[in-house]
Amino acid sequence: MLEEEYQQRRTLPRHLRTASAPEAQFEYALRDVREADLPYIREIYNYYVANSTVTFDEDAMTLNEWRDKFAYLERLKMPFIVAESPRGQILGYALVSPWKQKKAYRFTVENSIYLGAASTGKGLGRVLLAELIERSRAAGLKEIIAVIADQGADASIKLHGDFGFEEIGRMGKVGFKFERWLGTVLMQKSLK
Repeated sequence: MLEEEYQQRRTLPRHLRTASAPEAQFEYALRDVREADLPYIREIYNYYVANSTVTFDEDAMTLNEWRDKFAYLERLKMPFIVAESPRGQILGYALVSPWKQKKAYRFTVENSIYLGAASTGKGLGRVLLAELIERSRAAGLKEIIAVIADQGADASIKLHGDFGFEEIGRMGKVGFKFERWLGTVLMQKSLK
């Protein structure tokens, strides 16, 4: 797809809108991340660091760490996208990053999708994942791995399953956050 198509305003289909406001339109545009987006991405991510177990990070990421990550993913030509409101607010983001650092893994990536609090429950995670899969395929990537917390992330497991990710394993008690042990569910999708 051409960049102009990514800039077009999109509206969630009626069946993906929240039941409480069936006629409300949730408008957004999907586009590549820009460096100017990083403070907003940092805020979205750091909310989950401080308040949930969907990430095992315990320390907030700094803006410099996000800049380094952005430059690294840009150098590798890895998809990194945002959903932006008509007012320019970053509603959520999605990215893929190398699964492992060894060269043989170069066609396998891990995905991440995070939404701002006001954007949850509206189907935007589904839209971002669909776009991320297509962009990953277009980039020549072959496999996407999702590493999902085994507690409190049922929606993420269902979302990935809806897109054809298959559970390939579980690891128990590999993380310790908020004074409890956490495991992960590993899911994989082939892009061939």
